[in-house]
Amino acid sequence: MQIISFITFTFFVAIVSYYKSRKNDENTSDGYFLGGRSLTGVVIAGSLLLTNLSTEQIVGLNGAAFKEGVLVMAWETLAAIAMVVTAFFLLPRYLKGGITTVPQFLERRYDKTTRTIASGLFLTGYAVILLPIVLYSGALAINSMFDVPSLIGMSKNGALWITVWAIGIIGSIYAIFGGLKAVAISDTINAVGLLIGGLMIPVFGLLAVGDGSITQGVSVLLESHPDKFNSIGSSDSSIPFGTIFTGMMLVQLFYWGTNQAIIQRALGAQNLKEGQKGLLYAAVLKILGPLIVVLPGIIAFHMFGDSLTNPDEAYPLLVKNVLPVVLVGFFAAVLFGAILSSFNSALNSSVTLFGLGIYKEYINKDADEKTTVKAGKKFGTVLAVVSMCIAPLLIYASDGLFAYLQEVNGIYSIPILTIIVVGYMTKSVPAIAAKIGIISGSVLYIISQFIIKPYVVGPENYPHFLHVMAILFLLNVVIMLAIGKLYPRDIEYNQKYTEQVDIQPWKYATVTGLAICVIVIATFIYFS
Repeated sequence: MQIISFITFTFFVAIVSYYKSRKNDENTSDGYFLGGRSLTGVVIAGSLLLTNLSTEQIVGLNGAAFKEGVLVMAWETLAAIAMVVTAFFLLPRYLKGGITTVPQFLERRYDKTTRTIASGLFLTGYAVILLPIVLYSGALAINSMFDVPSLIGMSKNGALWITVWAIGIIGSIYAIFGGLKAVAISDTINAVGLLIGGLMIPVFGLLAVGDGSITQGVSVLLESHPDKFNSIGSSDSSIPFGTIFTGMMLVQLFYWGTNQAIIQRALGAQNLKEGQKGLLYAAVLKILGPLIVVLPGIIAFHMFGDSLTNPDEAYPLLVKNVLPVVLVGFFAAVLFGAILSSFNSALNSSVTLFGLGIYKEYINKDADEKTTVKAGKKFGTVLAVVSMCIAPLLIYASDGLFAYLQEVNGIYSIPILTIIVVGYMTKSVPAIAAKIGIISGSVLYIISQFIIKPYVVGPENYPHFLHVMAILFLLNVVIMLAIGKLYPRDIEYNQKYTEQVDIQPWKYATVTGLAICVIVIATFIYFS
């Protein structure tokens, strides 16, 4: 029954995605990379949710909640504020310029070399960090829920390799051969399933804890583990309260406002109105995110306690224990869709970055759009294989999946955010400042976190990595502004309106954005 429901839902999503995207012109850049600039607010919101809410979030963040409780909800709730900022500040500028990729703006604002460096950082981050983590966490969840090692008679490591490659191959088919529209449509369907399935886990978990009563289950958790419901946390927690006002918001702004794998959905909007709707709809859903990615971890702690040595196994084990057998297959299919979403979204963005930013610019400048798309697909295939080889090796990461992901992401997230913010906020800062800012940001972060911290000072006596991100962000902004003052551009940069889409804002955007920010602040106050 589990296998049948899993296969049925998975095939349903694939068939609908093919049917809805079959007429899309994949031989043009806009058609393949941006879905023909035809995405509506609902489709954008669903795709944003699924691109973000994959197993590295569900498994990793619930594993963090298993250890530390509700304080890790900052990764979810503060995302809503970052999405509001993106909707009002960054998206109008992106759509006004008619860009296909974030590095494309960097070329216009600075120069081609800056664009290439940024594209290289994105691609390296996707290949070595994001794609392997999505595959590993997804395989871990599927293997635990279906007990794949016993099913195929192999060791955990052997089964992990097989599941990683199965997920990678299917995800590659969506991303490489379907383009953004196929990805976005499949995401929207899976988003509905994920909301339903994701909310089922805490419901059945609370019923199990409360002997058939959800309210009793909540009471038991609050009385038994009051320390797990403190959003402030201690100075030695994974998210000290002060980091919310430093690196945390910078990470959120990078992820939701400049990360190609995410913002590409909004870049494919029909117009600014639909793009803002998509971001703000998704922000509302992110406020509800802790119910799916935090509460189950606390329930798992109550049920399994110290019997679990690997916190990343808490969520799959909870699903296996509390969900009725008839629903396990459906939920596994939804989770499988979420895994595919994050994988194929990052892969599709990688294909976009390579095709437009590297192949067209350096390898074959005379390539027409069909040739560029074809080259991007070939690159995506190679990248997928590389990530599938790296993913199983993450079983040896010892500090927890989510913490590892967030810290390592700083190598490219803050440098890229720095030059984009300075690029939009100033008109005279030159290209050399951007090159220095992006390279020094990456190098200084690597030296700080992977040389000084472990080998010179010691992790326990070192500033939190989110504080380090904020310090380096400010340092590089100052360096760039100083260079701009001493060696300004000969001609000030002025963004031109390409008129590719209408940039009239959504009339309810302001009131919706303010309401979202108020709810986020109220949530922190309630759990403080």
